[in-house]
Amino acid sequence: MSSADPRVRTRPQVETIVDLDAIAHNVRILCEHAGPAAVMVVVKADGYNHGAVAVSRAALAGGAAELGVTTVDEALELRRAGITAPILTWLNTSDADYGAAIAADIEIAVSSVEQLRAVGRAARASAAVATVTLKVDTGLNRNGIAPDQYPGVLEQLSRLVAEGVVRFRAIFSHLAHADEPHHAVIDLQRDRLVRAVARAADHGLRPAVVHLSNSAATLTRPDLAFDMVRPGIAVYGLNPVPEVSDFGLRPAMTFRARVALVKRVAAGEGVSYGHEWIAPHDTTVALIPAGYADGVPRALGGRISVRIGDRSYPNVGRVCMDQLVVDLGTDPAGAQEGDVAVLFGGAPGDPHAQHWADLLDTIHYEIVCGPRGRVVRGYTGQAGVM
Repeated sequence: MSSADPRVRTRPQVETIVDLDAIAHNVRILCEHAGPAAVMVVVKADGYNHGAVAVSRAALAGGAAELGVTTVDEALELRRAGITAPILTWLNTSDADYGAAIAADIEIAVSSVEQLRAVGRAARASAAVATVTLKVDTGLNRNGIAPDQYPGVLEQLSRLVAEGVVRFRAIFSHLAHADEPHHAVIDLQRDRLVRAVARAADHGLRPAVVHLSNSAATLTRPDLAFDMVRPGIAVYGLNPVPEVSDFGLRPAMTFRARVALVKRVAAGEGVSYGHEWIAPHDTTVALIPAGYADGVPRALGGRISVRIGDRSYPNVGRVCMDQLVVDLGTDPAGAQEGDVAVLFGGAPGDPHAQHWADLLDTIHYEIVCGPRGRVVRGYTGQAGVM
């Protein structure tokens, strides 16, 4: 084929590579910490930007029993990909397509009387039984059934169960302070969840499954495992409580780009917009074709390094929409056009997503959700590959 042949596929200029074997490895660690409790892996937001379908397959191969997402559409995407494992969806408005969820055998969590009524209407219209879970608010005061609405939800659910319209499966909640393993609010939320389960039983509603633990609680609070745990960020190899232990987790995502240009810059010349960096001596710089449109925050300009080969090179000047510049120093052989520059990853010597998070006063969740736009996602590893 000639180089002009449209069938020739070039390597992406900027990409994320997701290690599916790392996903499976992390899930196995979480299963060990869960003990006899089942593990539901959270793959919302396109698997925390790692690819929900591929991550789901790898997680199931690693021992996960169930999957969790926010919206009905996210759940339907997994079903369309041929994934048959139990799936829970828990953040939908009352006009969501509950009929499609019921038809696809997706478990639906409700957080209000209105949502429960909408599920009931969809079940009657489809002549199928909906599987319903209650998400109760135990103190996060976000999504979940408010305490003053809980009696009404239980009454409505009792009627729908008696009518044969829905099947009641589970009760769960979400922690507010799980990254502080000994915070008093954690025990308060546990106790409130236990009381919510008891109040449901008073209405003849006995859940088959109760769950509360996210990643941090799975790793540090075995007493909260109940029947199932629900880890998210740890699945992707990012530690929710690094001050406790590294737990043997392996970061799954590598964010990298290929060097687009290498050039000399004379002493006294400025680099990038505003000339915030002036070359102190004759030097060589490399142009990395990744900027804030690709998920490299502009606020990181002049504050990060990238790895090229076995060396780290500092970013100099502002991060632009499409590119950033690194200083190679006085050795012009430090990098060549086409070389791989790692922005963050999990291999020894790689910059880490946690470092970016620290610099930006945020969390590593936000960092791995950042790569976007022109970034092409690829995979390595064999876990869950079909």
